[in-house]
Amino acid sequence: MKLFILFAAAVVAASAQAAPPSVQSAAKLTFGDASTLFVADWKGARIYALPVAVPAKAAGKPFNLMDVQGPIAKALGVAPSALRFEDLAVQPGSELAYVALTVRGAKGKTTPAIVNIDAAGRVTRVDLGKVAGSAAISDAPAADQVFWRDLPAQTLTVTDMRFYQNKLYVAGLSNRSFASTLRVYDYPFSGKAQVTSVEMYHPVHNQVETRAPIRSMAVMTIAGEPSLVAAYTCTPLVVIPLKDLRDGAHIAAKTVSELGWGSAPNGLVSFKVGEAEYALLVNSSRSADLLSAADLGVGAAAPGLNTPIEIPAKPYSGVKGMMTPMAAAMRVDNLNPELLLALRRDDASGQVQLVSILKGAYLRLSDFVNEYDFSDYRYPDGDKFRDFHKYSRGLEGYPELAR
Repeated sequence: MKLFILFAAAVVAASAQAAPPSVQSAAKLTFGDASTLFVADWKGARIYALPVAVPAKAAGKPFNLMDVQGPIAKALGVAPSALRFEDLAVQPGSELAYVALTVRGAKGKTTPAIVNIDAAGRVTRVDLGKVAGSAAISDAPAADQVFWRDLPAQTLTVTDMRFYQNKLYVAGLSNRSFASTLRVYDYPFSGKAQVTSVEMYHPVHNQVETRAPIRSMAVMTIAGEPSLVAAYTCTPLVVIPLKDLRDGAHIAAKTVSELGWGSAPNGLVSFKVGEAEYALLVNSSRSADLLSAADLGVGAAAPGLNTPIEIPAKPYSGVKGMMTPMAAAMRVDNLNPELLLALRRDDASGQVQLVSILKGAYLRLSDFVNEYDFSDYRYPDGDKFRDFHKYSRGLEGYPELAR
């Protein structure tokens, strides 16, 4: 009998050791291909690859969802106030939005959730138990390190992710003295990440910084070289050739632009208009910035910024961004070649929205009331905005106003 008890205990212990890790938090999302969703778990210090179903074809419909908090809460069986929105990623080719959330429960307990949402507002919960693979995040920040009393440094273990040519690029913090870190994983996951620490010159602060992490990034071809275009808080923009990312290296990212102080990047996406490639950076406290790959290439070929800006008279330096009116965007991704998809919160109601925004315009007409919107307004012959207004009103869900 004693031998049986010992054997059973050994079996239980072995099973516990063999049990795969489970997703404890869902902070950042990105797609590898249409069937693979990567999830950053800061609590468990792991990156997960989740298999997801691929629709037969793209929906081909714009998003005009003025309240996604309610339907998501209903699908998860919680109150809308229990939801914290973490990230947004659009499944390539499907035009389905995937949203990562933290769900607050009793006594401060939190659980992760990921849902997908279509343009009709249908919400489907993603099974976090079906994992295709995972990889550990080494050297995560210490558990007792906090910012502003109650923000754990570990929540910044992963601040953004991008997948490019079978490699997953992960920005965030480590527990090293040079805390700003880029981790590069081969996929399928085959072992530890290559780890590169990063410094950059911050013109607003007039100092070389090694701690503050990249907050948003995209992979673009800059001057013929595959590169990370990356934005930091308060808001320097750097270019890092992918070939410079080597395990154990410490690199100085080239600062090519200073876009203004007092704001945090909420997302950086790249896309093409014709043959030209662009980066769009949405910000927490001001308008978005649109920058061309050609201009970024000029900046990357120059020595890089190394002198402070003059606040407040001359707040910008280096490559110039074009102001685009997307200050309300919390997260942004490409919906398709024509449209962006923005997760945003309405100022008056507080409702979280999921809406399409036309590339080239970078605004929604229905956010405003102006001269064109009065019922007795008549467009003069040859008015350059008439066709755009007609198309956009239909796109935004007001076909009766597309006159």
